[in-house]
Amino acid sequence: MKLSESVKSISYLKANAAELIETINKNQKTFVITQNGEAKVVVQDIKLYEKTQETLAMLKLLAMTSEENPDAKGIKETFSELRKDLNQF
Repeated sequence: MKLSESVKSISYLKANAAELIETINKNQKTFVITQNGEAKVVVQDIKLYEKTQETLAMLKLLAMTSEENPDAKGIKETFSELRKDLNQF
C-alpha cells in the first residue's frame, strides 16, 4: 500500500464519508486522515484491524515466552501450533 494514495484530508472525509467507507470495506484499505496538513487519525477496515490485533497479541505472547524461557521452541513451530489451536475454534 502506498501511503501517498492513502492520505485524505478531513474535508474529504466529511464530503465523501460513505464512499470512503465503502472503499475501505471493499478493498480492506487503511487511510490516514489529515487536519491542517498533519496526520491525525487512521481509518481502517474492521476485519483488517482485528487481524492486526490478533497478530500483535501472538507476537506479544511469543516475546514473553522467549524472555521467560530462552530455550523456547522456534518461531515456526510456535506459530504452527498457534495456527492449529486457532483453527479449532
